[in-house]
Amino acid sequence: MIISGYRAMWIVVLFDIPVGTKPQRKLAADFRKRLREDGFSMLQFSVYARPCPSEENALVHARRVESMLPPEGQVRLLQLTDRQYGRMICFQARSPRGVEAMPQQLEFF
Repeated sequence: MIISGYRAMWIVVLFDIPVGTKPQRKLAADFRKRLREDGFSMLQFSVYARPCPSEENALVHARRVESMLPPEGQVRLLQLTDRQYGRMICFQARSPRGVEAMPQQLEFF
């Protein structure tokens, strides 16, 4: 999908944050909440993704993720084109499942 001359991107956040203590669980929950507030959707418990209309917009969201990093753990960001994201193979148990589609609604900044 190309929007206004820009290639649509997906930004994927993969993280492994400690949850052994109550304060760590709170920090992890806060991190997940802030990801959702920034438009990310949960793909798996520690994997979130959001569409971005351009690479520049993906960078904005990557910087936001960086600003909300918890004090412990590991967080990785992966940028994919809409086409690469659409080629993802997903399974639920042993049955293939479709990939989440790009939302129809656009964001204006």
